[in-house]
Amino acid sequence: MAEAIFNKLRPDGFRAISAGTKPAEDVNPLVVQVLREIGIDASNARPKPISPEMITGAERIITMGCEASNFCPARFLSRVEDWNIEDAKGNTLDEIRSIRDTIQEHVRELLQRLQSN
Repeated sequence: MAEAIFNKLRPDGFRAISAGTKPAEDVNPLVVQVLREIGIDASNARPKPISPEMITGAERIITMGCEASNFCPARFLSRVEDWNIEDAKGNTLDEIRSIRDTIQEHVRELLQRLQSN
């Protein structure tokens, strides 16, 4: 969700790429639905594994609650910010809407900080 929301709101020169250490096979259909509700078509999005090139090329690395897990490779890198946001998996449609809205708030704040630098 964060990648899709960021890329919808981003100014020129910015782009988000989302990846995970253990990506799902498909994007949760309820996530696609709640993104569609705010004008984002994520129907063709596909989960992807994180790569070393993504890490080295990133200006900023955002994790969604990685710090709470037993092992998070991102915690050993610089430029990492953890938003501590619950995974949509296993949640109801209303809970996923709430997660979406929280992510959208974080993205807007991040964009403000990036533009002021």
